[in-house]
Amino acid sequence: MFAMHIRPEVLKRLREEYPPGCTVELIEMNDPYRSMPTGMRGKVTLVDDAGGIHVAWENGSTLAAIHGIDRIKRID
Repeated sequence: MFAMHIRPEVLKRLREEYPPGCTVELIEMNDPYRSMPTGMRGKVTLVDDAGGIHVAWENGSTLAAIHGIDRIKRID
């Protein structure tokens, strides 16, 4: 089973940087099951306790960007 542990100070920074409602743009997502093109935008819904940044993407997907694996940038 995959379990992610994140330092509390990193989680705090992610929650400050990506508050619910902010807009992000996808730089890279490593998901072999979904086609998520670079440049797609979405709104952050939450940052979970593992550091996953949950996004409501413009294509209708609600995939989380995984800290340290996927790459997004805040654009608002």
